Amino acid sequence: MKLAGSTIRAAARAVTAVLGTPGAADRALSKFFRENRMLGREDRAVAAEAVYAILRQMRTLERVAASTRSLELVMAALVGPMGRNSREVAAALERGADEADAMRRRWHEARTAADPAADLPDWLWERLCAERGDEEATRLAVSLLEVAPLDLRVNAARASRDAVLAQMRLEGWAVEPTPYAPFGLRIAGRPALQEHPLFIDGTIEVQDEASQLVCHLMAPRRGEMVVDFCAGAGGKTLALAALMRSTGRIYAFDVSAKRLDNLRPRLARSGASNVHPQRLESERDPRVKRLHGKIDRVLIDAPCTGLGTLRRNPELKWRQHPSDVAELALKQRAILEAAHRLVKPGARLVYATCSLLGEENEQVVEAFLAAHPEFSVVPARAALAEERIELPPTDEPWLRLLPHSHHTDGFFAALLQRSV
Repeated sequence: MKLAGSTIRAAARAVTAVLGTPGAADRALSKFFRENRMLGREDRAVAAEAVYAILRQMRTLERVAASTRSLELVMAALVGPMGRNSREVAAALERGADEADAMRRRWHEARTAADPAADLPDWLWERLCAERGDEEATRLAVSLLEVAPLDLRVNAARASRDAVLAQMRLEGWAVEPTPYAPFGLRIAGRPALQEHPLFIDGTIEVQDEASQLVCHLMAPRRGEMVVDFCAGAGGKTLALAALMRSTGRIYAFDVSAKRLDNLRPRLARSGASNVHPQRLESERDPRVKRLHGKIDRVLIDAPCTGLGTLRRNPELKWRQHPSDVAELALKQRAILEAAHRLVKPGARLVYATCSLLGEENEQVVEAFLAAHPEFSVVPARAALAEERIELPPTDEPWLRLLPHSHHTDGFFAALLQRSV
C-alpha cells in the first residue's frame, strides 16, 4: 500500500504523545488512538511500528534523523528499521529526496558500526558490562533490540497443549511449543488474540515463558496453602491455580485495587475456584500477620525496574535511573522481610523479578540469607528438573533467564527453603 503523508504525520503525532507521557507506552498509544478515532488501520499500524522502533533505537535514530523532532524521527524509522523506500517517504511528505536518502545512508552506516551500547542509557550499559562482562553484555544488548514473540500458556485444567497447538495450526497460526515451559506456546509477532474463542473461554492466557517457569519453580502441590504476595493482574496466580487443579487455597495479595480488579475477569475465564484476591494496605497489613507460619509456598514477584522486558517495553530504559534501582531495592528487601514470615517450617519461598540487575536480584537475596540463617537456597535448575524441565547447565543456584540465551524475557528467581 502506498504510504500517505497523512499516515506519516499521524505517526509523528503518536510519537509526540507517547514520548510526552509518563508510564507505559502501550497505554499512551492506546489513549492516542482513542482520541484519534478517525485514523484507519494502516495509520494505526504505521504509528505503532514507528513508536516502538523509535523507543528501541532512539539514540541511533536521532543520529540518523539529525534531529529530535518527531516527524524527522518517524522518517528515520521508516527508511531505517521499518524498511520503507526513502523516495516514497520523501514523496509522501512532498519533500526533496536528498533528505530521506541521507537518512537511509546514515542508517546503513549505523548498522555497519553495530555499537551495542548505542541504544542503552550509559549507566545501564556500564552496569551490564560490570556484572556480565563486555562480551555477554554485548549479546544481551543486541537481543534487547529484538521484537519479542507472543508467548501463551495453555490452561491445563481446560485442554492439553498438544490439542491447542493442533487447533491453532489448523486455523493457520504460525505457532510452536516453547522450548522449556511444558504448557507454553509461542507465536511470532504480536497478533491480536482477545477475540479468539480459546482466549475468551480461558483455555489460553498471554504469559511469557520465563514467567511460566517461575511458577513451575514454585511447584505447588494439590491442597496446599499458597500466597502470591505481589499478584498484580494475576498471570502467575492463574498459572499456579492451574498447576493445583483448583484445589487448596491461593491468596492473591496486592496493594493496588486496580490491579486486582484486572485479575477478576481473567480469574472468571480460567474457571479456577481456589483463588482469593485480597488488597493489602502495605506489606505489614494485619491480614498478612494472621497467616504467619501457615503457608506452604510463597511467591514474591517483586516490583522492579522491569529491565528484563525491554523487548516488550522499550520505554523503560529511558525512564529508569540509578536512583530508581536503589529505591526499588529497598522496597524489595522490605517485602521479602515481611513475606518470609508466612512460610511454615520446611516450606518454600520464591523471590523473583524481571530485572537484569544484581542490585535487585541476588544482592537482595544474599542480604536476606545473611540475616535469616533458617533459610537456604535450593538450586533452581535441580528443582525444575524434578518437574521434568531441563534448562541449560549453570553454576549459579538461581534461575536466571536472559533473552540472548533462553529467548525469554529477562527474569531472575531464587528458591529458598525454611528449615525451622
